[in-house]
Amino acid sequence: MELLLETIETEIGKVIVVSDGKSICAVDYEGYEPRMRSLLRARFGDFSLEPHVDSSGFSQRLRSYFMGDLHAIEEIPVNLAGTTFQRRVWMMLRRIPAGTTMSYGALAAKLGAPSAARAVGFANSLNPIAIIIPCHRLVGANGKLTGYAGGLSRKAWLLAHERNHTCGGIEKDAAHRG
Repeated sequence: MELLLETIETEIGKVIVVSDGKSICAVDYEGYEPRMRSLLRARFGDFSLEPHVDSSGFSQRLRSYFMGDLHAIEEIPVNLAGTTFQRRVWMMLRRIPAGTTMSYGALAAKLGAPSAARAVGFANSLNPIAIIIPCHRLVGANGKLTGYAGGLSRKAWLLAHERNHTCGGIEKDAAHRG
């Protein structure tokens, strides 16, 4: 399978965008290519990454997000595999509003599985599409930042970026911690 690859410059480093031409298959950070390739291989088997200019507009929408248009990425189509539970977690992540956070336990409860916070964390760790599926919006039960495949400094930057471009973002957090 041939997948399309573009790398974009952002304030938090180079971001790798992989698509099938119709939807996003992966978004990751430069330096994390082995992880990204492993996740792609698990989904697609043999594949090639062909350098590509953003004819579908996905990379431009991601650039717009980084310029402050947080809604630019909301409707980007994604191509996901994973278990049914993982896909449910990833789709629920897309429902967490920009500028807010939610605990792993609160997300598990919203999924109807209140004792599945660790399973939510595991699914979150396998998210193949950073930023667009905003796994950076999940925090510990105490509101502290916890693991992020791209590093906690990027997670903190993304959350601050979103708060800086929404109204009252910090006040919204308390309602989602649960």
